[in-house]
Amino acid sequence: MPPQTPVDRPAASSPCPCRSGAAFGECCGPYLSGRAAAPTAVQLMRSRYTAFAVGDAAYLLATWHPSTRPRTLELDPHITWRSLEIVRSARGGPLDRDGLVEFVARYVVDGERGAQSEVSRFVREDRWRYVDAEG
Repeated sequence: MPPQTPVDRPAASSPCPCRSGAAFGECCGPYLSGRAAAPTAVQLMRSRYTAFAVGDAAYLLATWHPSTRPRTLELDPHITWRSLEIVRSARGGPLDRDGLVEFVARYVVDGERGAQSEVSRFVREDRWRYVDAEG
């Protein structure tokens, strides 16, 4: 396995990269640090986007369902994630066992803008985990 790139997390008082409007320390920070588990599929989606934005491959792997999780994950250091828009969600609440989150994540790579659109599937067993993209 290649060496992990150090994760450069924002300060607790900085705006959260997921653009929820909350500070990192009150939004995705507790999840990425392992102090708490995301209570909903939408919050897990936000925290996974933030993990991509800060380069935290370990968090992404830890929140991926074992049935679909890759053995390793290398993040492209040339991609700068710019924004996350949650388009819709279905189920995925604290008492649900599964959920869907449709999102658009915008990025820049080599000076070119791009967007990734997806409907992500999540399941809650011991905690919420990303399964795969629908379709």
